[in-house]
Amino acid sequence: MLTNWFEKKVLILGLSVSGIAAAKFLNRHGADVYITEFSQAKPEQLELIKELESLGIKVETGGHSDEFLNDAYLAVTSPSIPMDSDVMKRLKDRKIQVISEVELAFSQTNKPFIAVTGTNGKTTTTALTAHILSSEYKAEPCGNYGKPPCDLIDDQDIDYFVCECSSFQLAYSPAFQPQISVFTNFTPDHITWHKTLENYFESKARIFKSPQNPAFSVLNAKDEKLLEFSKIADGEVFLFGDDVGDNCSFVKDGTIFFKRNGREEKIIDVSDCPFIGEHNFQNAECAIICAKIEGISNENIRNSIISFKVPEHRLEKFAEHDGITFYNDSKATNPEASLVAINSFNDCNVALIAGGRDKLTDLKEFCESVKKHINTVILIGEAADRFEKSLVENGFNNIIRENSMQSAVEKSIELKPDVVLLSPACASFDMFSGYEERGRVFKGNVLSKIGKA
Repeated sequence: MLTNWFEKKVLILGLSVSGIAAAKFLNRHGADVYITEFSQAKPEQLELIKELESLGIKVETGGHSDEFLNDAYLAVTSPSIPMDSDVMKRLKDRKIQVISEVELAFSQTNKPFIAVTGTNGKTTTTALTAHILSSEYKAEPCGNYGKPPCDLIDDQDIDYFVCECSSFQLAYSPAFQPQISVFTNFTPDHITWHKTLENYFESKARIFKSPQNPAFSVLNAKDEKLLEFSKIADGEVFLFGDDVGDNCSFVKDGTIFFKRNGREEKIIDVSDCPFIGEHNFQNAECAIICAKIEGISNENIRNSIISFKVPEHRLEKFAEHDGITFYNDSKATNPEASLVAINSFNDCNVALIAGGRDKLTDLKEFCESVKKHINTVILIGEAADRFEKSLVENGFNNIIRENSMQSAVEKSIELKPDVVLLSPACASFDMFSGYEERGRVFKGNVLSKIGKA
């Protein structure tokens, strides 16, 4: 039911992109909006704060005051704030409900949501699903990719919200009920925030079962945990990645097929897809299932996949020069994500740039994959020592250490490989503000070096 927000006090936790979107939406609809930010305001935020205050939104930085917290009808949180933080305890003591910006948006529209969660592959799947649906409807990518949904829900022409959802957002979304829930894969991540691996899984799994039961559940058949979980998922269940059961999408003899109720349809040849890697073909299979559920024609699905451009920083082919092809996979912030990129290359000379802030996850599988697919590893960042030690212990010795992205790029080009791949397997915060900056610096260094900047 849509809420009458007139003169209701709503608290926004954090000056994040999603928090600002929620604040502006609520302000437009008559709420009395308060934004509280724990950190001191940065110089670049001052203009934004002035804009918000000109709208009548109250803003405080440098802590969470009782004045802002008291008597709030509802709190909308930025997803990064842990559940065991002091401000969450204070809100619980005041019996103030805390929800995500995604749940707020969902509660304020009657249009269907397609929710895409998982450890890796969410953004490409979200972008491709929205791209295919847009061949016949108005479908918007949103959430962690694209705009926050609160920036979009006043647009009455939108038919579908295709929403990338992190585990943090879903942990604060107890009533979010997507029409289609998608689980791309599951590997260990974000344990510091969730405390246990099971908590991390459950935060994602909640949108596949009661009381948030979706009409359709779409899960990865290649992931043993998700294949087992699919047996108890709600709604009509579809699997992708393997020819399993009556409802699935899979690759057979170089072609992606879709099957529903046992009836098989050819969708597109793998050779016509504008991306590489088994993981990207799984992303396509997943998007195909969503499109077929919503009635998109096979012709429009195929044409949309052919015209699709892979999102930046996700095994993004961005340059070719003097026999070398360059790929930016900066979004690979853990070893599991790098594995899917590394395993995409066979029978070619690959120089891998890796390293950054270490997430301290196991490196054995990463090292085994490097031995099979990579000729040279160039290490940068804080994790370089542990990565080098693990690689050597696992029998890989062709390792180069560099102190900057620029020198790593220069060294990789000197090697004259077939492929230069940035797939760090680490977070970026030792050297960069985020994976986006890391990827853009890498691309800039490459383009400058090859004379295409």
